[in-house]
This record gives sequence, structure tokens and C-alpha cells, in this order.
Amino acid sequence: MDIRGLPAALREAGVADGYYWIEGVHEPAPTPPDFVYLRRTEGGMAWETGTYERGTHHPLARHADEAEACAQLLRLLV
Repeated sequence: MDIRGLPAALREAGVADGYYWIEGVHEPAPTPPDFVYLRRTEGGMAWETGTYERGTHHPLARHADEAEACAQLLRLLV
């Protein structure tokens, strides 16, 4: 799975749109106060999954592979 297909998989699993943020693909507006995210790390060499709470990103894991990062986000939300 890649970041383009991940939102459909999350919707199919019944995850509300405001629970997650995927850089460049699914960025709800207005931005929810708390959500689980997937984004590229600085420099674009890896992917990061984590939570965003009270205005701060809290990284949970780094992934070298996009599919691995997508699977992690799916596990966190389902």
C-alpha cells in the first residue's frame, strides 16, 4: 500500500477523516486538534508515524519504506 491508497483503506475500516493526517494526501481543514499522522522526515529520507496533540508532533516510529509506514498508520487506527 502507498499513501495514495491509504485513505480509502482507512475509510473502508470506518476511520473518521478527522482522526488522521497524511502529508500531501489527506490534510483535513480546519486542522483537528489531535490526530495520528504520517509524513516524510526532514530531508525526505524516511517516513514518520506519530500523534499530534496540543500543537506538538510526537513521533512514534520511523520507517525506511512507504508501505511499512502506511501499514503502521493503519494498525494505529484500526
